Amino acid sequence: MPRGRRGGRVSALEGGLEEEAPPAAAAVPSALWASQLQPEAAAGQILLRGIFEIGRSSCDVVLSERALRWRPIQPERPAGDSKYDVLCKEEFIELKDIFSVKLKRRYSVKQQGSGTLLGITLFICLKKEQNKLKDSTLDLINLSEDHCDVWFKQFKKILAGFANRPKSLKIILNPQSHKKEATQVYYEKVEPLLRTAGIKTDVTITEYEGHALSLLKECELQEFDGVVCVGGDGSASEIAHALLLRAQKNAGKETDRILTPVRAELPLGLIPAGSTNVLAHSLHGIPHVVTATLHIIMGHIQPVDVCTFSTTDKFLRFGFSAMFGFGGRTLALAEKHRWMSPNQRRDFAIIKALAKLKPEDCEISFLPFISSQDLQERKVEGSPKSVSNDQWQTIQGQILNVSIMAIPCLCSVAPRGLAPNTRLNNGSMALIIARNTSRPEFIKHLKRYASVKNQFNFPFVETYTVEEVKVRPRTNSAPNLEEDAGRHAAASENNFPWNVDGDLVEVASEVHVKLHPRLINLYGGSMEEMNDSEVNCNCL
Repeated sequence: MPRGRRGGRVSALEGGLEEEAPPAAAAVPSALWASQLQPEAAAGQILLRGIFEIGRSSCDVVLSERALRWRPIQPERPAGDSKYDVLCKEEFIELKDIFSVKLKRRYSVKQQGSGTLLGITLFICLKKEQNKLKDSTLDLINLSEDHCDVWFKQFKKILAGFANRPKSLKIILNPQSHKKEATQVYYEKVEPLLRTAGIKTDVTITEYEGHALSLLKECELQEFDGVVCVGGDGSASEIAHALLLRAQKNAGKETDRILTPVRAELPLGLIPAGSTNVLAHSLHGIPHVVTATLHIIMGHIQPVDVCTFSTTDKFLRFGFSAMFGFGGRTLALAEKHRWMSPNQRRDFAIIKALAKLKPEDCEISFLPFISSQDLQERKVEGSPKSVSNDQWQTIQGQILNVSIMAIPCLCSVAPRGLAPNTRLNNGSMALIIARNTSRPEFIKHLKRYASVKNQFNFPFVETYTVEEVKVRPRTNSAPNLEEDAGRHAAASENNFPWNVDGDLVEVASEVHVKLHPRLINLYGGSMEEMNDSEVNCNCL
């Protein structure tokens, strides 16, 4: 058979002149594939069969409807030879884990034309530990142009059958995120992978706060399969808000009062390039750039619940989480010191807010969440009162902090999440209320977020699972946290600071937070959910 070089595997990364197989991944030994796959994946009708060199061995390679299988071709040995059995172990990869295929060629300075064909390179998405994804390559070496052309076309046909995978993306990049590293992160880690996957991109670098919002209001999005945010929580929340506003506008809905919003029309991808990356961390289980990029490339879709924030007479915004009281005041202080580094600004604001710790006198009303199963069980019980799903409850008093979260809010300082019992799309929010207590006890509560202990196991902390929340301050004005009267106030005199997805929102009156299930699709999710969402190849 036509063969590549003996004595060593030819990598797709070899040399800077190989245009067909760009440097997007590191090749790994083929033995690593077998441990990650189940035998049933190899089932299906055989499409092609041939001989390729994989690693240093000539292999019998079979392409079926669901998997690519190969077995080393070895001379006959006595039956029962355990070493022979190991060498001839069949290995395979599932086709849904392949995201690109290239003809592998070697070029030389003196050579004219398309170069010397070496074979085919497959680019593959691998699941690693702790929700991490990794890109890798598998080389199928065969020097026959006709043989490789047939296999290459079949692989391209298979990849075209995965309808969820994006072919064109609108990229919105915030160059000011975190340590101003977003541009470098995108062009060094994200863009090479998108290019390898054959995804067309249109990049906009934001120039001012609110740029993404104004852009997505008017931008023509018909040519794109999705939008990708390269930035932190503020950028991600702004773009999600913009996509949802755009959907309401396209549906002919008024945006001053949004009661029953429609879903966003395009999925949103999140590349973590901020200081906390709460949204990306909650979505992927890890704030890892390559993992986030591969979720986008593979078209892994995760529906996510979204909240609307409104006053009594005006819609404010869409969002995923919010804090009032200590959390709002801390962000208000941090925003006044943006000349500091993100970590310094955060630490300074927390210490300052703790030094001036003071409760808010407020009234909190909420509608408890009742699952469909619980509702059905209550109907069976026959109690007229229990059938109603509109039983509002009210809490009044001195409150240090209120957290309302539709997502787990994972981050480096809270590895279990600020709301660990919440999921991305379970149709409910976590309402966490910290009543007035001493400063040392409140600090103990905050420190618990960084440990594996239950951060809610305090007598002054109450947790509820809810569908709607109304928070109404009963004082006339927000406190001024600055000691120096010559400085700007942390919040406007008659406004109370809210932390909504890391953005400062100042409101003078009651705020109504309502959950809307599965209102936006994000690129990401667990591997089990992603595998279920993959569209079968209908081209075979």
